[in-house]
Amino acid sequence: MFDLITNKDSNVKNDVLSGITVALALVPEAVAFAFVAGVEPMVGLYAAFMMGLITSAIGGRPGMISGATGAMAVVMVSLVAMHGVQYLFVAVILAGLLQLMAGIFKLGKFIRLVPYPVMLGFVNGLAIVIFLAQLGQFKVLDTSGIQVWMEGQMLYLMLGLTALTMAIIFFLPKLTSAVPASLVAILTVTALVHGLDLEARTVIDFVKDMVPAEQRDTVTLAGELPSFAIPAVPFTLETLYIVLPTSIILALVGLIESLLTLSLIDDLTDTRGKGNRECIGQGVANTVNGFFGGMGGCAMIGQSMININSGGRGRLSGITAALVLLAFILFAAPLIEMIPLAALVGVMFMVVIGTFEWASFKIIRGVNKEDAFVLFAVTAITVYADLAIAVIVGVIMSALVFAWKHATHIVAKTHTDKDGWKIYEVEGPLFFGSVLHFKDLFDPNNDPQDVVIDFNDSRIWDSSGLDAIDNLAEKYRQAGKKLHIRHISEECRDLLTKAQEYVEINVAEDPRYHVASDKLA
Repeated sequence: MFDLITNKDSNVKNDVLSGITVALALVPEAVAFAFVAGVEPMVGLYAAFMMGLITSAIGGRPGMISGATGAMAVVMVSLVAMHGVQYLFVAVILAGLLQLMAGIFKLGKFIRLVPYPVMLGFVNGLAIVIFLAQLGQFKVLDTSGIQVWMEGQMLYLMLGLTALTMAIIFFLPKLTSAVPASLVAILTVTALVHGLDLEARTVIDFVKDMVPAEQRDTVTLAGELPSFAIPAVPFTLETLYIVLPTSIILALVGLIESLLTLSLIDDLTDTRGKGNRECIGQGVANTVNGFFGGMGGCAMIGQSMININSGGRGRLSGITAALVLLAFILFAAPLIEMIPLAALVGVMFMVVIGTFEWASFKIIRGVNKEDAFVLFAVTAITVYADLAIAVIVGVIMSALVFAWKHATHIVAKTHTDKDGWKIYEVEGPLFFGSVLHFKDLFDPNNDPQDVVIDFNDSRIWDSSGLDAIDNLAEKYRQAGKKLHIRHISEECRDLLTKAQEYVEINVAEDPRYHVASDKLA
């Protein structure tokens, strides 16, 4: 990964300055995702504040930033459009409770089942998504109210300021790491734009483009403290049926994105976050969001990368970001509205460079084609569909590849002992995928009177393997021959049905292991 990290140690100064930088980058993202979900900008800003504060305080990954995200916003669109924002608040509460249960029952550990190619695909896919999202900042409204690409002087100014921002972020750490380069870049470009009176688009211009024309003169990012309110919906089974599907998807998307981001931050900082605690933190944050008028959210890989790259390592960085964002809303909205969009785009472009796993291109040359296919598939699905779907599909594809590879790894060495008995020394796992290969290893019609199957170098993993042994025993019985089985576990021996009746099973020096079988249920 492109290494933009200049400080791996946590301290108060780094956390505070990094938190301020993150707060500046949170504003346009929260506003944009609020409009994606079909809710007012303040609903997105409240979500960014509450998600960031709560997950930073009680979550399982210091330094990771949570807020309103696009992955969850797209899930909310249809619910808000059909039933209104109050039903969204109920869905967010229920999603939070589901995430809480996932943490209480310690389901966060299952993130370890995500294979490395899927992780690479996730990271690369999100980097591309972040990049594509920034391209929207290069569009403006024409006289008919339609968004078109910038042209001429406006485009050149936008590109120049973006490039300047990226240059400051890249070169400043080579001179000093006393302050976050991203914060210096944002402040420098903002001062340049307003000092020279350049006609560059600002945050408030972006917000105005997203509201009806009649509201543009009065639109502002100023707001009040979020207040507690029970969602105004009928608490009936019908309401539950309406929100439950959305809540389940929100919970899954939120946990998958948060836990994968947690794993990424772990790798970057050489530390270990707590997945189950993060599930609880995300659950509490989303539950609180629903009662205080926020749209909920999850971990944000872009803002988390800004925080880590700026030196934020402790919980104080995320708490600072949330409190500074609230201060902007309450007291300093005019200041945040002045920030040029080019400065924030430049910061996010550097995040893309730091997030994308450039080593993927080298890794592809050294790994097998199956892993490369999984990597590209997860990346593509993340970009064009949905993060949760991409990860689930990637895990399934990797599992099928694993099963197929190991299905062909079962072999048998044969020899005849001094008594004329034929010995099959089986090597490799016996499970549903390798059953056909296992059956092809034997020749009941032409084998001698006594046949031994030795599982000393093999293991029986599931009921399909047990059934294969039973069926093989039946074939040898029908051929009038005696089958002997050696070195299987006591549990496997007890689960065999036909083989127990007329097969000699040698229990001496048998291994001890368990088998996955519905016969144990």
